Amino acid sequence: MSIEPISPAWVLVDEPLRLRPWQPRDAEDLLDAARSSVASVGRWLPWCHAGYDLDEARTWISHCQDGWSRGEHFAFPIFDLQTGELLGGCGLNQLNHPHRSANLGYWVRQSRQGEGIAARAAALVARFGFEQLGLIRIEIVVMPDNHASQRTAQKTGAHFEAVARHRLWANGQAHDAAVYGLTPADLPQPVQ
Repeated sequence: MSIEPISPAWVLVDEPLRLRPWQPRDAEDLLDAARSSVASVGRWLPWCHAGYDLDEARTWISHCQDGWSRGEHFAFPIFDLQTGELLGGCGLNQLNHPHRSANLGYWVRQSRQGEGIAARAAALVARFGFEQLGLIRIEIVVMPDNHASQRTAQKTGAHFEAVARHRLWANGQAHDAAVYGLTPADLPQPVQ
């Protein structure tokens, strides 16, 4: 699998969501979303912690831009199409070029959880992966007790495949993880 450079001007839209690659101007919104979501997002994603600061937000955005330019990972902020509010993030990482697969991750700010935002964004990003990157498989890997993330995987069309022992490393230790697999045929077709 050879990935040609993908335009960082790429925009994905499914009302009420708009996704596009991270830009430096998103740093303060990312900081706000992270700080207001420590109790929920921080439980599962160690990067979201009480001391999260503007330098970390800027470093993440720079990392994302570099990933796009090298074709290694593709991260998108999720915005409310009407208000422009940063709702969370979603992206493809851990690309396995020989096997045309990747990992899909997502998070939604605490104040907007439970609205189906993650599932809609995940479907948009998965479709991008299948159609633009030529992927044939996407995995969603979550802690077994992260039921909200598992429901999101299922709503996206992914199928539970296994609990993999010591699949994730977080907070200085190995954790088992639920693995969901998504193929192009699993993804719900967009409404025309």
